Amino acid sequence: MTTISTTPDVFAVSLSDIQQAHERIRPHIVRTPLLESAALNDLLGARILVKAESLQNTGAFKFRGACNRLLQLSPSQKQAGVVAFSSGNHALATSAVARTLGVPASIIMPADAPKAKIEGARANGANVILYDRLKDDREAIGAEIAGKTGAVIVPPYDDPDIMAGQGTVGLELVEQAQALGVTLDAVIAASSGGGLVAGVATAVKALSPQTAVYAGEPAGFDELARSLASGQPESNAPGAQSICDALQVVRPGKLTFPINLHFLAGSLVVSDDDVRRAMKIAYQHLKLVVEPGGAVPLAALLAGKLDVTGKTIAVVLSGGNVDAAMFVDALTA
Repeated sequence: MTTISTTPDVFAVSLSDIQQAHERIRPHIVRTPLLESAALNDLLGARILVKAESLQNTGAFKFRGACNRLLQLSPSQKQAGVVAFSSGNHALATSAVARTLGVPASIIMPADAPKAKIEGARANGANVILYDRLKDDREAIGAEIAGKTGAVIVPPYDDPDIMAGQGTVGLELVEQAQALGVTLDAVIAASSGGGLVAGVATAVKALSPQTAVYAGEPAGFDELARSLASGQPESNAPGAQSICDALQVVRPGKLTFPINLHFLAGSLVVSDDDVRRAMKIAYQHLKLVVEPGGAVPLAALLAGKLDVTGKTIAVVLSGGNVDAAMFVDALTA
């Protein structure tokens, strides 16, 4: 049995790492707003603050981590290029930052990824390699490319620099809440490999220890919820399906899971119908376009997965890269 360390001083990322990442990427990112809707507050009987990372560069929080990682490449590494594997948002982020820095990028994406994400990565000048997520090993493909070209692998979540970059979401969120004179009772962020919620939890628990931090996951891809319950990394069953294309990792990250096991109060699991409702509510009350995976935290609140009555809750809407047909389906559901 694998032993999981839950000692904070041996975690892959710290508050200091996140603060340094924020200083590094600040000129390149959007300080996304913390939004509030009276109608949403009334609907849930709570004060709901929404960190709109769907308004981040490339439409998702992933830009923060990719930016933090690529800005630290050496001149020789920039010349050799980077290779990343992603269901979409990390692909968009890495290819966009690489284009800005003049770095060649190869991006490995599932063939069933939203067309908007595939086309976006190609528009950024990346060499996009498509694979079958049910049959192929994207990490093996990436390792082969890196071995042949010398390119630097830029993982989507299991990397300290990536995690620190994503953690800047939590850093900003706490600062913005404090500016409003608000003490947060809880924060919810979506989880796939766990990089976002691990980074957010690290920042939030350091700056606001009394605030509970939860992950949000789609049913069928709730490996983190089961892993938190067992205390060990669990895997999803083969063949699971969800409209949340961005949240379909099989197993928690090796670096992210110890952090999440230590800091998280739990993981809230929602159905695809819950997600569609959240996408519709976000559009109606916040005027935001949110992709399925990005809507999971709001879906958890709307589905009553957490008692929020009379509390102040922040949710991270982590991305807005959704194909038109999927968005229309959510709005008309």
